[in-house]
Amino acid sequence: MTRMTLRALILTAGLVCGGGAAFAEDVTLTIESWRNDDLSIWQQKIIPAFEAKNPGIKVVFAPTAPTEYNAALNAKLAAGSAGDLITCRPFDAALELYNQKRLADLTSLPGMENFSTVAKSAWSTDDGKSTFCVPMASVIAGFIYNMDAFQKLGLTVPKTEAEFFAVLDKIKADGTYIPLSLGTKDLWEAATMGYQSIGPTYWKGEEGRLALIKGEQKLTDRAWVEPFEVLAKWKPYLGDGFEAQSYSDSQNLFTLGRAAIYAGGSWEVALFNSQAQFKLGAFPPPVKKAGDTCYISDHTDIGLGLNAASKHAEQAKTFLSWVASPDFANIYANALPGFFSLNSTPVKMDDQLANQFVSWRQTCKSTIRSTYQILSRGTPNLENETWIESANVINGTDTPEQAAKKLQAGLDSWYKQTK
Repeated sequence: MTRMTLRALILTAGLVCGGGAAFAEDVTLTIESWRNDDLSIWQQKIIPAFEAKNPGIKVVFAPTAPTEYNAALNAKLAAGSAGDLITCRPFDAALELYNQKRLADLTSLPGMENFSTVAKSAWSTDDGKSTFCVPMASVIAGFIYNMDAFQKLGLTVPKTEAEFFAVLDKIKADGTYIPLSLGTKDLWEAATMGYQSIGPTYWKGEEGRLALIKGEQKLTDRAWVEPFEVLAKWKPYLGDGFEAQSYSDSQNLFTLGRAAIYAGGSWEVALFNSQAQFKLGAFPPPVKKAGDTCYISDHTDIGLGLNAASKHAEQAKTFLSWVASPDFANIYANALPGFFSLNSTPVKMDDQLANQFVSWRQTCKSTIRSTYQILSRGTPNLENETWIESANVINGTDTPEQAAKKLQAGLDSWYKQTK
């Protein structure tokens, strides 16, 4: 081989290698989600942590508004344009996607061993044999309050239903603040932060929820009507125009200091910490009377699955295994305080308000939202109908009894109880 030939071969090899490196492209994964207020945290904290350890894989977080997510996601999946990673709602909504073969089976995904059967139950088949989303977090419903306003008005945190309304009366009489920030325009707000938040106190959490599934209780029973009656009593404390008030409006009224109490949950912690210019506190749904057992909606809320049609399934699984790791759990729980890790590895949280929420697990019994498991698999969908009726009750267009009858009639039209 001549020196010229050898030189030519070396040059050619260099061009091939160099050209390969120049034209190699990173794989980009897209995450579908309804948590549109988390965008900056994913962009600034979560995704950079993954990309630093996984060169060659880029991640884009592309959320949709909460009320539009289910419909938008289903349309994208049907059209073949959905992202590689699908943020999963718990129980029936995600199970339906799995049964439609829209979500891949992740049972054997490395990292799934980091979750208990209970943690995985929201994203597993009824028999528990298949899991299709990586559990990410649970959230706790309750009330967030303006501590400065409470101090200014000489208020103490209410523990009973009577004390709660006495506090609302004092705030209203003073006139400085809207007593309770909640709107009914978006419907789900009235149910999630209203009926499903205070309801477990009346139907006794898991006891009532499971009895409803078994057909041993009905939505027209006293335990299910009474929370609607309490909800109806909120109307005078919500401020003018609450019927046209959106979820974001409710958030803004509170963080701008115009409302004293916010009906919400731990998912608001990160946003409120960044926006409110006053001290924040939280209290659980008040009990009916002193000495009663406290119940909280401690809801397995959010998971992450793999679009079965993804063209980058292996890279997506790499991301999902990272999501299943203690490393992600620590980043997520502290980047998004109020979203409590479901990973078996304990996570120490730095946020005071988030720790206040999670401390209720020591004194209250936990339950999930009553409509999420089994009871929303038919038409009419009990979850969506509960949104509507919760708003109607607060607006005064339906009585608590009318709302309960409508919900039970809808359920009876398709549901055969599971014994």
